[in-house]
Amino acid sequence: MPADNELDPLDRWLEEQVRPLPPPSGTFELITRRARRRKARKAVITVASAVAVVAAVAVAVPAGLSLRLSPAPVKGQYAAGSSATSSGTQDLETTGARATKQPAAPSASATASAHAEPTGPVPANFDPVSVTFVSASTAWVIGQAGTPGKCANATNPDICTSVARTDDAGKTWEGSPAPDTTGPAGASGVSGIRFLDGVNGWAFGPELWVTHDESKTWTKIDTGGARVTDLETAGDRAYALFASCGTSTNSSPGFAYPCTSYTLMTSLADSDTWTPVGSATSGLTSHGDNTSAILALYGSTGYLLAPDGTLYSGPLGGRWRAVSTPSPACLPGIPATDGLPSRVTIALASSTQVAVACEGGLPSQSPTVWRSDDSGATWTSAGWPSGTAGGPASLAATSAGTVVLATAKGIWRLVGQTWTSSNVTGSGAPSGGFSYVGMTTAEQGVALAADTGLHEIWMTFNGGRTWQPATSITPGN
Repeated sequence: MPADNELDPLDRWLEEQVRPLPPPSGTFELITRRARRRKARKAVITVASAVAVVAAVAVAVPAGLSLRLSPAPVKGQYAAGSSATSSGTQDLETTGARATKQPAAPSASATASAHAEPTGPVPANFDPVSVTFVSASTAWVIGQAGTPGKCANATNPDICTSVARTDDAGKTWEGSPAPDTTGPAGASGVSGIRFLDGVNGWAFGPELWVTHDESKTWTKIDTGGARVTDLETAGDRAYALFASCGTSTNSSPGFAYPCTSYTLMTSLADSDTWTPVGSATSGLTSHGDNTSAILALYGSTGYLLAPDGTLYSGPLGGRWRAVSTPSPACLPGIPATDGLPSRVTIALASSTQVAVACEGGLPSQSPTVWRSDDSGATWTSAGWPSGTAGGPASLAATSAGTVVLATAKGIWRLVGQTWTSSNVTGSGAPSGGFSYVGMTTAEQGVALAADTGLHEIWMTFNGGRTWQPATSITPGN
């Protein structure tokens, strides 16, 4: 056997330092590519799972109405110096993005916020006053349910504000949490509702409330004392009219009757900060003591009919400017009980096709629908349906160019230059006619009866040719 210090060749090789051989050329590049593919497959699986969860949430229908509310801090702010209607407001410089420089906002104050899950069906005696569709199937409606002092609100029986939701184009309705506020009387409460995308929504008129979770919770926005008279949504944001108002000295129930000055404000969907659109649309007034204004949005363009009859327009997220006056007689006039003009209404068929229904400024003037195909630069008269009485209540337009008009007598359609009366089935047009009409698609539309005590929402599925109260909002339906 060999001596201890004598090693055979194998032993000598094992005693030496082992030096790993380098991998073949391109090995590390191959490992990197495979790792990237595995990461991409994992991301796809993760996103698909998230989409499945979101889809499951989206189709879940709230089980009922919750009125057990608890106080919470005020949320959000407006950015308009010391007054939302100040003529010295800062222009919004950004387009499609959050403003990077804003004036100081007023200090927040304590207020109430709804934060509860649905606990029951639509409450009894629900009187719908405003409706908003975000698709052909999903909509929310807001109104009052019950008699103040006896409402199903464990915190305050005087609060009767209620919200209901449908996910089947109005066939059935379920209660949904509502803002913890009183009815639209004086300077408090809400009377309108608008959703942008099924998640972000606002209740307004005269207060302003917001939800970012499909109406599961609502939080009041501090408007600095301004009253919100109109609000519309499009793209990635909401627009609203903030009004400077005094104290009413008459018996008018309308919360906007003493309002004299209006400022156009905007907010991104996921933000609670409201910013003036620009100096051109701030502090809008008229010669009268009591005035009103109205908004309309389509695609990426918006329009504002000001108290003095001037039409303003601009891109969503950008500055607006005065474009024309539809007619010397088309002054919005004294606001109705919902805060909107009592004599004028506006609708858009596209970003450039505008229709304005005007009651007429003089007793000898007949109501008229004016149309423009060039963003308000020029106007032509489309006449008025024969045999109707009273002024326009609401106006809608479809992408096909059809104009739908609601009055105190019924609903009419304008196709081309021809007016026809819509067939209101059932017992005919409700007493008092309709207060609102809107077209979700070229074929599907919704209307509200002026008599909210009927507890009905009217629908059309053939472009406004026929309407029927097939969507009665009743307890458990």
